[in-house]
Amino acid sequence: MRSARRLLAASAVLALAAGLTACSSSGGGSASVNPAPARPEVKGTVTVFAAASLKESFTELGKRFEDAYPGTTVTFNFGGSSALAQNIVAGAPADVFAAASPATMKTVTDAKLTGGDPTVLVRNTLEIAVPKGNPKNVTGLKDLKGLKTALCAKEVPCGAAAVTALKAAGVELTPATYEQDVKGALTKVELGEVDASLVYQTDVKADSGKIEGVNFPEAAQAVNDYQIVPLGKASNPNGAAAFLGYLSSADARRVFTDAGFQAP
Repeated sequence: MRSARRLLAASAVLALAAGLTACSSSGGGSASVNPAPARPEVKGTVTVFAAASLKESFTELGKRFEDAYPGTTVTFNFGGSSALAQNIVAGAPADVFAAASPATMKTVTDAKLTGGDPTVLVRNTLEIAVPKGNPKNVTGLKDLKGLKTALCAKEVPCGAAAVTALKAAGVELTPATYEQDVKGALTKVELGEVDASLVYQTDVKADSGKIEGVNFPEAAQAVNDYQIVPLGKASNPNGAAAFLGYLSSADARRVFTDAGFQAP
């Protein structure tokens, strides 16, 4: 009789253990082991300050990000990186800053306004932009002597890169105009106000219907690293983090490559 009681007790313990296991494995129980952390909610407006040469790519990626994260809106402020950096230092509200050079990013990092360390997003190289058909037969930087040329201002990344390239080629130019961002320099060629300008390959590709580009070897010595960073006073830090994460996706990489940017 005592052995029978022991057998019944053992059976009851096993049945209880089996029941508990079934509850936990079915998901119906209230307890769980090492639950996955909740995904931060991503919604609202993400404000991005970005170099003018990123306009086409970022506009497309902003739309795709909004599709991937319903309830979000990405707004952009495109311009010369140096001016954007100064605006951020002056208190302009933004969640993300994408600069066309480490030098302009340094303005923001030195002011301790970043929410992390800047990372290299893409790279870009200069080309000589000329009207369709290249009527002045420009083949390199030395051919710009005597022509009406537009350059970016020296404090702007495309202008600093132009200075480096011209120095490497041993060419001194007195440009007809200095522009505050690369789109301004490109527009001068489109309007026929200058014979050529030094801009990024990506800008030539984006506007290939009106202009064409001339490669030159000294461009290899003036490649710009584009850096991006979330800002420390971001009003939408979750949105900023999600946007930066999306820019490293395979989908975003294809957009950058198609636009003519180089991988970091």
